[in-house]
Amino acid sequence: MTQDLSQTAQEILRRNDRGGYTVPTHGLYPYQWNWDSAFVALGFAEFDRDRAWQEIETLVSGQWEDGMIPHIIFHKDDPGYFPGPSVWATGKTPPTSGITQPPVLATIVRKLWEDEGADPTNPRMIALYQACVKSHRWFHTYRDPLGNGLVMVTHNWETGRDNSSEWDDALARVDTSGVGTYQRRDTGHVDAAMRPTAVEYDRYVAILQFGRTSGWNHREIADHGPFRMLDVGMSMELLRANRDLLVLARALHDTEVVAELEARIALSEAGMDWLWYEGVGAYCSRDVVTGESSGLVTNASFLAFYAGVGTQAQRQRLIAALERMTKSATYLVPSLEAGSRAYDHKRYWRGPIWLVVSYMVAQGLAEAGHDDWAERIRTDSRKLIELSGFYESFSPETGAGSGGPDFSWTAAMWLAWCGK
Repeated sequence: MTQDLSQTAQEILRRNDRGGYTVPTHGLYPYQWNWDSAFVALGFAEFDRDRAWQEIETLVSGQWEDGMIPHIIFHKDDPGYFPGPSVWATGKTPPTSGITQPPVLATIVRKLWEDEGADPTNPRMIALYQACVKSHRWFHTYRDPLGNGLVMVTHNWETGRDNSSEWDDALARVDTSGVGTYQRRDTGHVDAAMRPTAVEYDRYVAILQFGRTSGWNHREIADHGPFRMLDVGMSMELLRANRDLLVLARALHDTEVVAELEARIALSEAGMDWLWYEGVGAYCSRDVVTGESSGLVTNASFLAFYAGVGTQAQRQRLIAALERMTKSATYLVPSLEAGSRAYDHKRYWRGPIWLVVSYMVAQGLAEAGHDDWAERIRTDSRKLIELSGFYESFSPETGAGSGGPDFSWTAAMWLAWCGK
């Protein structure tokens, strides 16, 4: 079975290849997505290393002058997707969205580079290193409102965890009176019960419209946007990415960037406690406007191990929360703890398992010495694919696939991690 599934995974990546970049799945997502491509590169690296580097190089071809790497690059227009390039209207070439996504790129670049022998003269690594430095500086400039090294998001789409219950209270304040009419395309591809609701989508569009009206002025959006959350996921991912970028900076003897990254890492390590919520024993996202914690345990909470943060007591509480999840979940790691507000084992990020997050959580747990938990998550991830195929996400209760089929990053996770 392993050999057959590995062959299928390779075929999915080839089939979703659009010539230098990979779409997440046919129909539902017809463009290049930021963190999707980063993880897809790990899958390609298992059988075509040149194509792995090319995936990331194509992604950074859409980087803005200020350093932001957009969350979507619209290489070719496709009327089957909303909101498309004409809705974003960023004026960039190639056309892009006006927001970003989880900053995992430096971590992936480091892995590709080390797997090839860690040659400090590798020109592909050097070019991507420079793109990552610019990207990380953009985060530090525009997305650290409290100056404590945490990452603020200005659209819930930036988090990658689009409709997580963590965003509900902040989204409820978004004014949708001027949104107007539009036609969603996502529910024409998959069951609406697996996607965000119409009310939620109106709020997503309203936030987009604020950015467009501002001319995609990142200072204006960061200071006055209608949605501003300190995201536990992106805060952990950027801290980890800064650690990985530091390894590259040292290899290149880039002393200025080394000093810059060491300072940012120390700042984030100290600032992360602001996201700790004692009531549930986990790191949770916080509303920048109100200062309130979501108080919700999500799969992103466990990225603390991946980021290398937490006291011994805090890590013990996190392991206890993971243990608690096993009482309601047949498979790990759910995107939301069962029993939480609006938990739904089928609806996008309100319960289903996403293997790229499980991969990061398992990697962090292994690095922290929790090999048993890391292996449990890897084994569960493997079982999900064996049971249901290469879906976008999976029910933690039944293992049934949800969202789009033949999904690129799920195929990549099989090849690079759970199928080995």
